[in-house]
Amino acid sequence: MNNSDYNKAENAVNKTENNLQNAADKAKWTINDLADKARDFIKEKKDNNEEVNENDWFEKVKSNFSDAWEDVKDKASDAWEKTKDAAEDVKAEWNKKTN
Repeated sequence: MNNSDYNKAENAVNKTENNLQNAADKAKWTINDLADKARDFIKEKKDNNEEVNENDWFEKVKSNFSDAWEDVKDKASDAWEKTKDAAEDVKAEWNKKTN
């Protein structure tokens, strides 16, 4: 097995790692973001003459995180498959060279 094969496998792992990190970063709401979004949520409810309650806010936050989790899960699944495939390719190439 030559360095090119190892480099391809390593690049696949690095790329999927970066994709996962980007997805996770995009999914996070910071405390400041949450505070701003809570204020916006309260203002929107008041503007529409709707009752403001914490449970509705929690449902909105939960929905956001649920959507974000699905995005992260998809990226993680993709990373798993690409990494597994690259590892299997490296192993197969190694077995060819050593047998």
